[in-house]
Formats: sequence, C-alpha cells, structure tokens
Amino acid sequence: MLEMKNISKIYQTRMIETHALREVNLKINSGEFVSVTGPSGSGKTTFLNLAGLLENLSKGEYFLDGINVSSLTDNQLSEIRNEKIGFIFQSFNLIPELPVYDNVDVPLRYRGFNRKERKEKIDHALETVGLLSRSEHLPAQLSGGQQQRVAIARAIAGEPKIILADEPTGNLDSLMARQVMELLEQINNQGTTIVMVTHDPVLAKRADREIQIFDGQVNSIIATDSEFPHTEENPKSDIISAV
Repeated sequence: MLEMKNISKIYQTRMIETHALREVNLKINSGEFVSVTGPSGSGKTTFLNLAGLLENLSKGEYFLDGINVSSLTDNQLSEIRNEKIGFIFQSFNLIPELPVYDNVDVPLRYRGFNRKERKEKIDHALETVGLLSRSEHLPAQLSGGQQQRVAIARAIAGEPKIILADEPTGNLDSLMARQVMELLEQINNQGTTIVMVTHDPVLAKRADREIQIFDGQVNSIIATDSEFPHTEENPKSDIISAV
C-alpha cells in the first residue's frame, strides 16, 4: 500500500539546512494498522505529511498503492490524495459554520459525486460513527469525542485506501480516546489501511506494528501483540528495511 525507498526531507533556508527525515526505507501493506511513535521533533509529522502527499520529498522514491508519486504534478497529487487518502487530525479541523452533514460532504464534492451518491456515502459514514442523528448539528454543539467521530466520518466517506491519523485521540479524555480507537480498529477490520501517529504507548501497542522514529530516522519497527493473524495470505509485517 505504501512503500518508501531512501526517502529524505530537507528544509532549507538561507542560513540553515534541517534534515527532517533521513534515508527512510519502509513498506506498509494493504489492510495493516501501523502506529508511529517518537519524541517531539523526531520527524513524525514530516513522515505523515510526505505519506499524505502534503509535502514533496527531497530525495528517494515513494509508491502509494502501486503508483510512483515521486515526480507527479501538484494536480496529479491532489487527485490521488483526494481519491486514496483520508485524513484525521488532532484538532478535528471541522468547519465551524457548517453542520455535520456538510462537513462530511466537503471532500466528496471535490470528487465529483452527484447529490444522491454523496447522500448515500455521508449517511453511511455517519451511521458508522454513530452520529447520523446529529447530521444537522454544528460542531460547537458536539462534544470533543463526537467532533472527532465527525472527522473520522469525513475521512471514510470517500472510501479511501488509507487513513492517516495525526494524534486522533490527543485532545480527548481516556474514555473518548478508547472509543475513537475502537472505531478506528473497526474501520481497519473492514480492510482500510491506517497509519496513526500517537504519543500514547498503550494505543501504539494496539496496532499491528509500531514504527519508532528518532532524529529523522526509522529507529525500529516492533511487532505488537495485535490479534491480527500474520500469515502468508495476510503478510502485514512485510518490511523492506529500517535505517
């Protein structure tokens, strides 16, 4: 699903050059649930931005769902990003002036679905997260956990191949965090690949694998105690290398 070969990201100004990621080699298979951990400033967000085609890599090659996206144009990247990737952010990133239904509808409009198709997808997504009855509520009328579930509905409505989640439980209490994690696991069990950045070691261990990033490098990749059967038919632990 996701393959990085010798990926590096360098931020450069007139005075300083910052190596955010260094020679990362990694493969994540379709249907896998992977957590990404590491201290602040280690490169986790940069990794997620590159994986989500939000930034251009400086060196290396990146294959997403079999497509080499390393040299595509911005328009081509936008099309692939909207079709194949769903995003979940720590701060929810909902549009406060729009009701829940319209927040979930926004990315579907860019995909060109007609009104009937969008309604079916929105209703299904909201039903999945248990918020169909709140479709006309504004974000401010919802709890933090409910807002995050709306963000998840928005991410899954277009049926993406992969979901990238940046600290999806970071602003939630322990009960809400557990419920959101269970929802992500449910979505993963239906076949969607999930890559989740988290600072919570307990949540990290609930993924199939934990990728630890330090100083811009993949320091280690740890198989967790996930109940997913790692078999030849489901090679979820297939790793190229970690530098």
